[in-house]
Amino acid sequence: LNQNPQYLKSSNSTAILKIMPNEVEIKFQIADRKALEEKLRSAGFREKTPSTHEMNTLYDFPGLALRKKGELLRIRDFGGKWKVTHKAKGAAGKHKSRRETETSVGDGQSLAAIFESLGLKPAFTYEKFRAEWTDGKGDVVLDHTPIGEFGEIEGEPDWIDHTAKQLGISEAQYMTGSYAELFSQFKTRSGCKAANMTFKECGTA
Repeated sequence: LNQNPQYLKSSNSTAILKIMPNEVEIKFQIADRKALEEKLRSAGFREKTPSTHEMNTLYDFPGLALRKKGELLRIRDFGGKWKVTHKAKGAAGKHKSRRETETSVGDGQSLAAIFESLGLKPAFTYEKFRAEWTDGKGDVVLDHTPIGEFGEIEGEPDWIDHTAKQLGISEAQYMTGSYAELFSQFKTRSGCKAANMTFKECGTA
């Protein structure tokens, strides 16, 4: 693969497979969302998707074979639009970097039934409300989750660092953990007994 996304499009134009050489991103905790939105506008970003409900389910084989290899298989419902994503094991560093393959699907529930018929089972569910911002070079997303407010900056490494600096985010604030990892840390701190990172199980608004 070269350094640009590759797209494999079906003949009837109903499905697009996107293979990214690497997904590079960092997370950070949001202290003041309104102030952050003002900084985004000042930096030339526009909101391309307003805050939209998102439900994610990770699938794995018995014994959590994918998790043990550092891989992820996910079905996502984002405002009624379904996607399936596979992420390879990530590379450690200042930024989180991992190969991602993703495609849209027409019916996530039917895909879930296919997964389960092949021996895959839901391993973890997490939800959030996500708003997407862009400057045309990369993306910043703002997530309202059951465990707090988080942002993600995704793009080329130098662009990530430049954007973080514009937004007043220091490298010391960078997070490279997944939401499953952040949820595990949250449970340790809070004593929460929820199995999944959902508003209902966590008892948060």
